[in-house]
Amino acid sequence: MDSALFGQLTIFHAIAAEGGVSAAARRLGIGVPAVSKSLKALETALGLPLFNRTTRRLEITEAGQTLLANSAEAMQSLSYAVESVLELGQIPSGPLRITVARFAYQAILKPFLAEFCETYPEIRLEISVNDGTIDIIERGFDFGVRFGDRLEEGMVARRLMAPFREGMYVSESYLERYGRPETPQDLARHHLIAYRYVTANRILPLILNKDGEDLTVDMPVSITVNDIQLMADATRQGLGIGRFFEPTHSRLPDASRFIPIMEPYWRAYPAVYLYFPQNSQKAKRVRAFIDFLAGRQNRIEAWRN
Repeated sequence: MDSALFGQLTIFHAIAAEGGVSAAARRLGIGVPAVSKSLKALETALGLPLFNRTTRRLEITEAGQTLLANSAEAMQSLSYAVESVLELGQIPSGPLRITVARFAYQAILKPFLAEFCETYPEIRLEISVNDGTIDIIERGFDFGVRFGDRLEEGMVARRLMAPFREGMYVSESYLERYGRPETPQDLARHHLIAYRYVTANRILPLILNKDGEDLTVDMPVSITVNDIQLMADATRQGLGIGRFFEPTHSRLPDASRFIPIMEPYWRAYPAVYLYFPQNSQKAKRVRAFIDFLAGRQNRIEAWRN
């Protein structure tokens, strides 16, 4: 193997993750010319362009996608292996990239951010809030947090929070105007406050539980929001039926004003898991984060109740 190939592939992966040469240079802490030169050398060696260049951005080519998918796991394994040797006798340090859904950030990361940063001042956290499911290896993340433990091969999942339900709530003024729905069929005469995922750019479907089976319900929408605080404001003002995870509802400052409806049909969500590549535990900064959250398991579970 060409001794320069590892460095070229590292730069290629940074460009793919960041979406541009300049952003990759900032992430790697090297100059833009060096990044451009490395990419050009790799493309020359392969005989194929890895990105299509426009005036505004780089778009990865089919060849680039193939290289990215086939080399991501190997590159990350090599990086962790080298890092584990370099860190011998040192304190945990370096970048730590985490992708997390909005709810999981509020429940799991936000309460402990300051404590973690004070405990490990040499670790540089990068947190990306993303409601969609992404390939953390391909995107260059060390950790992900999401519902469920069904993962790709080579990944490890550790439970952070037990299952809970998504509740439906209305205000007193809404009940006075529209009445109380009792069955899924009644919802055709009511109004939903829809939620749009910002990063995934899709509407969260209304899924109920009927006799142990999922039931997707279409109903009139009064307003669409992309933030849980907006959801709460719209519910308070009687604009429609709001949906909140039970732990989120319990922490609203005026939770008693949110009247639960159709509770027998509330859907249960699976447990929340921290997931990461199996070989990543070789790196001290990764082990430090895993152990840190494990030591706060009871406090994380308490947030749920």
